[in-house]
Amino acid sequence: MFDVTALGEILIDFSPMPSCGTTKIYAQNEGGAPANVLATVAKYGGSAAFIGKVGKDMFGRFLIEKLKELNIDTSGAVIDDLHNTTLAFVSLDENGDREFSFYRKFGADTYLSEDEIRDDIIASSKIFHFGSLSLTAEPARSATDHAIRKAKENGCIISFDPNYRAPLWDSRNIAVQTITQYIKYADIMKVSAEEAVMISGEQDIEKAAQILMNYGLKILLITNGDKGVIYQCSEGIGFVPSIKVKPVDTTGAGDIFLGTFLYEFIKSGISLEDVMIENIEQYIGMAVRTAGLSTTVKGAIPSIPEYEEAIKI
Repeated sequence: MFDVTALGEILIDFSPMPSCGTTKIYAQNEGGAPANVLATVAKYGGSAAFIGKVGKDMFGRFLIEKLKELNIDTSGAVIDDLHNTTLAFVSLDENGDREFSFYRKFGADTYLSEDEIRDDIIASSKIFHFGSLSLTAEPARSATDHAIRKAKENGCIISFDPNYRAPLWDSRNIAVQTITQYIKYADIMKVSAEEAVMISGEQDIEKAAQILMNYGLKILLITNGDKGVIYQCSEGIGFVPSIKVKPVDTTGAGDIFLGTFLYEFIKSGISLEDVMIENIEQYIGMAVRTAGLSTTVKGAIPSIPEYEEAIKI
């Protein structure tokens, strides 16, 4: 049985390196939000499986090999003969905040089809995780719908991270409309503070949290960078501060946060119905440590810190 199975994009993050004169240099790193979540779970000792699609090219081969190196099951990964692996180039400001330039027109991940989904992998998973980027185009959206149905039928806990990336949507309004249609399927949702405001239409974060909880969520996690994490569950709302670090690259930090949270939840052995505020704060406490440390290293998956390093903070 898998602790977490995730469906969605896996891609190449080209992260900036120190320039050589006027020449910009980029390092090739494995990335994509669902893959980042799985990599975190797997690195910390959980079992993970990936469902998605890459191109039959050097980048696709690189990504599949990296997943295997991380002990992530790739039997649900599909190789596409016709479409290329998606690429993302990352630029960083002085605070380590990112801007993405995507090369995803006809990207292989958007061509995952319903009949390519391994239902048996989903059926043998405790948690099924998905994001919104598999909802931006067909046939990947229908494939995601199918996977969610199978997850529900098999009693999986469903985790959702909208992970809004403006360049990949036709409009902000379409993104909000689509995301709100899928919140109702989720038990656990992680959003950034900016996403919470955008999706809810409410500027006050606590009011935004309540609006999002009204979709039927069990646990809501709102990350706000160095300002900490607001969470809400049936028992109420709370806050956990971030750790103090000097960030150089925030790429993947939210995914590492969520992957750690899901791992801590699974490791605790407590059912979703029995999770209390003190448990949630414990999970978040570890997650803010790993996410914070990850921002001190460039890249997403390569920046996942050692568990022992995080636990000492």
